[in-house]
Amino acid sequence: MIKSAVILFLSAFLGGILAINSIDIISKNIKHLLVFAGSFLFSVTIIHILPEIFEAGEDHLHVGGFILLGFFFQQVLEYFTDGVEHGHMHHHHKGEEGHTTLKSISLMVALSVHGFLEGTLLAHPGSVHTDHTEGTLLAGIIFHKIPAALALISVLACQYKSRKTQLILLTIFALASPIGVFTGHFLGDFGLLDSTGMVLLFAFVSGNFLHISTTIFLESSPGHRWSSRKLIISLFGAGLAVLSEMIF
Repeated sequence: MIKSAVILFLSAFLGGILAINSIDIISKNIKHLLVFAGSFLFSVTIIHILPEIFEAGEDHLHVGGFILLGFFFQQVLEYFTDGVEHGHMHHHHKGEEGHTTLKSISLMVALSVHGFLEGTLLAHPGSVHTDHTEGTLLAGIIFHKIPAALALISVLACQYKSRKTQLILLTIFALASPIGVFTGHFLGDFGLLDSTGMVLLFAFVSGNFLHISTTIFLESSPGHRWSSRKLIISLFGAGLAVLSEMIF
């Protein structure tokens, strides 16, 4: 639990630190990283998360309903985040200065909610999932958080010139998922949420992941143009997810 929380924090925080000093270079090369992350995350959701929650859930209709709720809840969150959680890089436009504080608050709240929810997936309440598969799931979240941190810095760099402010907000973002990990364990260990409730919570978060990963695919091909490079990267990401599931 502690190890997973530390890794999640470092993946987001160090990714953001990297972006602070090289935002222009990263913005030109983030597309391929996003395709890989989206493919890996989608594959992990399909081969790991969904089978486990349907196997653990007694009512498949309820499980499917919460997956749909999570999918559309993520769409609502993106109204406030402008897609930062799936790697949208942003640039400053005239006339935005007066809305900086409000936009920053809504952005950080929405990102923190999303980060908190994905962190709960690494909890292990009873039969929902087992320790030997944690590596694949953790890797999927990490591959998703790094480009999200890069994109967040692109937003903060436009809104705040102070590095200190950027670092404070980046730290808040990086802490959200670790807090989710501890909360998930707490709810499970102390019986505050039974196994059925945890399955539905995981179904909800898997809906988030499906929305994020499929959105990455759609946005990586403007005009739906064919790209052999995108296909190769996508297959590599999916293959690595399958391989990770077999190894861990």
